[in-house]
Amino acid sequence: MLLPGTGSDEVFVRAVFAGPLRALGVPLIAPPPPAGAALADGYLATLDALADEHGELLVGGISFGAHLAAEWAVRNPGRCGGLLAALPAWNGVPGPAPASRAASLTADLVAGSGVDAALAQTEGSPAWLRAELDRAWRRHGDGLAAGLRVAAGRPAPTLGELAGLAVPAGVGTCTDDPVHPTKVASEWAGALPRGVLGETTLTALGADRESLGRATLLAFLNARGTR
Repeated sequence: MLLPGTGSDEVFVRAVFAGPLRALGVPLIAPPPPAGAALADGYLATLDALADEHGELLVGGISFGAHLAAEWAVRNPGRCGGLLAALPAWNGVPGPAPASRAASLTADLVAGSGVDAALAQTEGSPAWLRAELDRAWRRHGDGLAAGLRVAAGRPAPTLGELAGLAVPAGVGTCTDDPVHPTKVASEWAGALPRGVLGETTLTALGADRESLGRATLLAFLNARGTR
């Protein structure tokens, strides 16, 4: 089961991961985001229910979705068979992490002026990213600001907690992404006992959404060979 990032949705998750996973014969479960303030707890409950139904899970996500998947894996090491963590944005408390600040500022703007005003602030972003945000933010509806605030303030697993997760783990990064620094992804990969870093770029992601999925999945496949 793979989870989307802050303000994103399962449409983007499928665009990134469905093809690479299909090539390996692995089915993808990517449910839509729970509404508003239920974002984190709702996804964690869904992971619990899926593990109850199916047993061991390969979990992961993009950005905040990677944080939640790793949080669940740390809590449920016996029910996690592997981790696909694309674009982690921080470890431990968010502090001044760029992704946390951006989510907080966007939440304030959405709450105060509406989603159109928030989208207007993305004019300097690449066209593909603006289109993704336009679709996903509107789909979140009235719960967008609350969901952004949940993500902005929630701690990710600490490096010490990740060090206790001895499953194969692929950590994907875009080396030109200032919001999801490669330094953070490298720290995750280094802390995870069987973590491997996979790299691509935002430029490549803009042209081919699956580039991030392939980089993360290839890192995971390499991690399966480690002990």
